[in-house]
Amino acid sequence: MAHLTTGTWNLDASHSEIGMTVRHAGISKVRAIFEEADATLTVSENDVATLEASVKANSFNSKNADRDGHVRGEDFLDAENHPELTFKADSITASGEEFEITGDLTIRGVTKTVTFETEFGGQAVDPFGMTRAGFSANTVISRKEFGLTWNASLEAGGVLVGDKVSIDLEAAFVLAQ
Repeated sequence: MAHLTTGTWNLDASHSEIGMTVRHAGISKVRAIFEEADATLTVSENDVATLEASVKANSFNSKNADRDGHVRGEDFLDAENHPELTFKADSITASGEEFEITGDLTIRGVTKTVTFETEFGGQAVDPFGMTRAGFSANTVISRKEFGLTWNASLEAGGVLVGDKVSIDLEAAFVLAQ
């Protein structure tokens, strides 16, 4: 992997953000984050990399308690029965500082293959001697393909919640010592 030290890298959740955006009422967008996440990126000496990540469904936060409860509930994430959303990369291909990370995304027990368009932000040693790397990534999924079909019709036509969900990641990793 271009410019990334061999070894095991762990997500630095306090310097990362797992966000999503979905169209609301056909006219605006709602943004939310998942506040609890974990990921491990392993880079071998022959530049083969593996990536596994998970987020806690109950950590969904859109800054609206009623909406958060609804999204965590049975109509959407069903966090009680499906406590984690997971991703496991099948392939990571690089072209300069850009990557395509393809793998299996599982939401609510449904697994689909998705590709994250990823930008490598670089690698550096911080003032505390920790080796860090940063990435920005995005993919767009159909929530219906993951069984997230709840919706409400609008009086003027259309539906309350859009089908396309943009997943946006700002991920910082720290090389294990």
